[in-house]
Amino acid sequence: MTGALQRMFWVFALAVLALGAPFAAADELRALSRLDLARSSMVETPDGKVNLTLGLSQPIPYRAYLLDAPPRLVMEFSELDFGGRDPGLLGRVEPIRALSWGEGEPGWTRLVAELAGPMSIEQTGERTGAAPAITLRLVRVAAADFAAQVTAAPGGARAGLPDAAIVAAPRRRQTGGTPLVVALDPGHGGVDPGAEAEGLTEAQLMLGFARELKEALGRAGVRAVLTRDEDVFVSLEARMSAARAARADVLLSLHADALAEGEAVGATVYLLASEASDAASARLAERHDRADLLAGVDLAGHDDVVAEVLMDLARAETQPRADGLAVALQAAILGAGLKMHKKPVQAAAFSVLKSPDIPSLLLELGFMSSPADRARLSDPVWRATMAGAIVAALQAWAVVDAAEVRYLRQ
Repeated sequence: MTGALQRMFWVFALAVLALGAPFAAADELRALSRLDLARSSMVETPDGKVNLTLGLSQPIPYRAYLLDAPPRLVMEFSELDFGGRDPGLLGRVEPIRALSWGEGEPGWTRLVAELAGPMSIEQTGERTGAAPAITLRLVRVAAADFAAQVTAAPGGARAGLPDAAIVAAPRRRQTGGTPLVVALDPGHGGVDPGAEAEGLTEAQLMLGFARELKEALGRAGVRAVLTRDEDVFVSLEARMSAARAARADVLLSLHADALAEGEAVGATVYLLASEASDAASARLAERHDRADLLAGVDLAGHDDVVAEVLMDLARAETQPRADGLAVALQAAILGAGLKMHKKPVQAAAFSVLKSPDIPSLLLELGFMSSPADRARLSDPVWRATMAGAIVAALQAWAVVDAAEVRYLRQ
């Protein structure tokens, strides 16, 4: 068995175990999940967006992409039983001309929505728990923007894995002439709660802090967007794609992990590196990426040599900018009198930091394995102080970053 086949086998096996799929009956394997029509809908909002909700009997891997001629949305599921129902029961909206669903490639079922005009996938996610569901939002866009997001239908050797997330064109470097745009990435979510201790989960704590930080940034004139705004699983690729779609100037991934061995206390700033700065950093990076593998997304498959060279060239410009932000964060956090790790700036191969065109950092606000850090993370005064320090660091960095652009153009 080749290495690629072994990876596909283990991804499938782990996904089946995670989903609790029974092996007893062949017909059950042909329908890992069933559509719950009572919890499914398709509605148009007053501003012309389309919200699609598909209630599920249990969570499943899926993918979504856009095709042209005619313009249409395609969603594929591994695998969802529609029960022979009429797609029209979901509802009818003006932006969707026709809706159909049925069998797709072997092991997949498919939903196809023919669009009345150019639209873009603004947001998609999967809720888990007592009422699992897949949600997707379409928004009207210009024809040129739609054309830029149209992709070829996935197939071939990769048909058994979710396709890469749709991405937008990179944004030009910020010059200070417009408000800074920051993508806040609350770590984990949904089927991946992250670190857990004393009834607290990393996913819940980081989502709450991200919302508070977003408000603080807004008051400072900085536009902030969240890669997830509820307790849902979002793949690492989708997190980077969300930052790109928002035309973000910087991506800040927020975490509060746990280390079973050694002392781990205080905030830590992580930069991207092919080699981790220490064994603990390597374990954290492995833990983060393993969570995405268990959710059915293997980021290790992107081995095209030309693509790697192009991304390395892009990172030659963005990585020094990320380094500068790391310095600014360290100075602001310590300046606010907040506890930092004994090695406040470290490096590891976190996949969420690999976007070549956006300076990206991962901030461990503290460690769930530390009682002192857990107390700080739950303290609203501490969180407000930390949010203020992050805002100050981003503002200071943006000024220097914009000045560098003006210097380079001279």
